[in-house]
Amino acid sequence: MSDDPDPCRSNENPRISVAVTLLDPDWPQAVPAVENLARRAAEAALAAAADSGAAKDVFSARDAEISLVLADDATLRRHNRDYRNIDKPTNVLAFAVAETPGAVEMPGESEGPLLLGDVLLARETLAREAREQGKRPADHFCHLVVHGVLHLLGQDHESETEARVMERLEIAALGRLGVADPYAADPYAAAVVS
Repeated sequence: MSDDPDPCRSNENPRISVAVTLLDPDWPQAVPAVENLARRAAEAALAAAADSGAAKDVFSARDAEISLVLADDATLRRHNRDYRNIDKPTNVLAFAVAETPGAVEMPGESEGPLLLGDVLLARETLAREAREQGKRPADHFCHLVVHGVLHLLGQDHESETEARVMERLEIAALGRLGVADPYAADPYAAAVVS
């Protein structure tokens, strides 16, 4: 973690707040202190992006908000089907408000924070993947939160070049949290999203 008590704020940058909504009451059993960890992981992703110069538009805009939704497989399956035409649950989905972060302002929302978007996570899929991959659920959770937040900031992994950039940002963010490089065995592994 950085020495700065608030890595999302500097003298010239607005505050980016992180709202956490717990839709699945079983999250705290799967990942202890999940709401605090979700905020810390999101803030680590924001700090890594700010340090790298990624998403400059976001960090020069007014105050902003990210929403993290801790849900279940049924919720992510429904969203995956409705928005991606894939009828199965997935580990994480990110819904950015704008194609270019900070580029679109919702009508009537010139005051107050700019909503960057929502990141949804599925508890059952996360737990299964962590078990199958031999990872601590909390570490895998941090990785998926970081991954989703980076999507809200305009990062993607459609091409090999994009994937490498995104992976470097993920590794930097996870390092701030004391989480090992998830790509260490295969530095250019396939994207996180299943």
